[in-house]
Amino acid sequence: MTVRYFAGARAAAGVPDEAVELSGVSTVADVLDLVRGRHTGKLTEVLPACSFLLNGVAVRDQETVVPDAAELDVLPPFAGG
Repeated sequence: MTVRYFAGARAAAGVPDEAVELSGVSTVADVLDLVRGRHTGKLTEVLPACSFLLNGVAVRDQETVVPDAAELDVLPPFAGG
């Protein structure tokens, strides 16, 4: 699957996106644990404030199962006018 980072999450991760190898049944929470392990520091600070899209659909429950070829978008809070 692919994790895509936007705005402040991209800056914190240091990459625009990355491939994540899933093993068995994985949830959004499992994927987030994997990326926290890869990107210590700023990303771990940003993730709690983020919202997530799984294949373009908002994730409300991090126990949602992630299909193998999915895209998970990590969206920090946005401000603007």
